[in-house]
Amino acid sequence: MKKILISVVGPTAIGKTKTAIFLANYFKTVIISADSRQFYKEMRIGTAVPTKSELEAAQHHFIQHKSIHDNYSVGDFEKDALVLLDVLFKEHDVVIMVGGSGLYVNAVTKGLDAFPKVDKGIRDNLNSELRTKGIQVLQHRLKKLDSEYYNTIDEDNPHRLIRALEICMGTGLPYSSFLNKPKPSRLFQVLTVGLTAERAIVYERINQRVDAMMTQGLLQEAKSLYGQKDLNALQTVGYKELFNYIDGSWELDFAISEIKKNTRRFAKRQFTWFKKNEDTVWIDHAVEKTDILDEISSKIQELKNI
Repeated sequence: MKKILISVVGPTAIGKTKTAIFLANYFKTVIISADSRQFYKEMRIGTAVPTKSELEAAQHHFIQHKSIHDNYSVGDFEKDALVLLDVLFKEHDVVIMVGGSGLYVNAVTKGLDAFPKVDKGIRDNLNSELRTKGIQVLQHRLKKLDSEYYNTIDEDNPHRLIRALEICMGTGLPYSSFLNKPKPSRLFQVLTVGLTAERAIVYERINQRVDAMMTQGLLQEAKSLYGQKDLNALQTVGYKELFNYIDGSWELDFAISEIKKNTRRFAKRQFTWFKKNEDTVWIDHAVEKTDILDEISSKIQELKNI
């Protein structure tokens, strides 16, 4: 029988961490984080890293294991996660993975698309253009070169924009033309559990989380990172808005409202991404954790019979 990776997905602030810990304890196993924002040790409050008690409740991997100065790609994560899973599956029949970064989840569960190598100078030029002209220039260019991919991504993520643009410019072909090609099968089976809720509930949970982050010291954390604000890792919701306050461009109340708005937009994109997987078992976030087990146990039995 193949080993089973239970992947817990869903929008930000919906309760993925608590569900993953419950499942890890039930199956007496460990957790792999596929939340790319939580990789960086300098970013704790703004990325909602699991609390000390949550980390003690179940063993976690890929939490704050990198620095914002490290160049750590989704391809690096795929390789590292597969190596670790090979080790973990020697001890466990089931491993839990949790995270809302759809591309990173897919990297482990399905594999990444293969892209041709392009001249490194293209990326260097795009990064220079980002610094001098701003992200809007890159957004407009990608929309022109590959509108199909542009309409599916977080257009405020400069790393994604630059990655797609360097392929478009280096090959003369749309980035999207390299996507969804056949990939090697995994040596484990995947059961994806998606947490869902009414949009109004998700948005209210997001608003509450942002307020809690501010109380916990998110502004102070952003101030400590302001000198490094141009790093790719910091081009993310929660930090870039506060950087605009710190440099005097915005009022604090407006910056906080923008964090909430941009996080809500991000959650909407997460739903869109995860809904594309037709095999996902969707469960309401308010369902008792013990009730989730019936659904999961049934699906695991189906996987065992494949």
